[in-house]
Amino acid sequence: MTTPASTPPRDPGSSEATERQLQLAVAQGTAYRNALDHMAQDVADAGGTQQAGDYLIGYAIEKAEGMYHLEGGELVWHNPGAANAHVEVVVCDGADGRFVPGLDVSATLVTPGGRELGPFPQELVWHPMLYHYARNWELPEDGEYTLRVHVEPPTFMRHDEINGRRFARPVDVEFAGVPIERGAEPVDPPS
Repeated sequence: MTTPASTPPRDPGSSEATERQLQLAVAQGTAYRNALDHMAQDVADAGGTQQAGDYLIGYAIEKAEGMYHLEGGELVWHNPGAANAHVEVVVCDGADGRFVPGLDVSATLVTPGGRELGPFPQELVWHPMLYHYARNWELPEDGEYTLRVHVEPPTFMRHDEINGRRFARPVDVEFAGVPIERGAEPVDPPS
């Protein structure tokens, strides 16, 4: 099920990329990876990463969270309601580590009892530290889950006749033994 890792091109001999530009991209990726590692290891209840195709895919599991939604031109806060888990998925460029935006990402959870939930779309979420794809879930039990992530090839344009040859195939990864303890963190935003 897991898509094998590959190495996307990082060639400074193209019409669009110099060695300095590629170094700057890696510096961006390193900063993003530091934030990802902090989220997955220090903030989240569970997290991890895995190489797949042209990507590095990570996840973080937290308590269900409230979020703003744009409705009728106004930001409206929604607390998690009946949701009891927040599943975050991060998709990075496997060559330089930068976040890859504009993707169709879906996730499936398999409960400890073997029931399959999903697949459900994971939406792009702005976060003060870490862009990611996420959604709140309503899970039936605590325990060790299997998380399956699917990423469709993006439709965005790719610069560079050499280095732009990436993100052309769907990828799938599976994280087994993901511990989830259900809960929610409703918050009242300032008025």
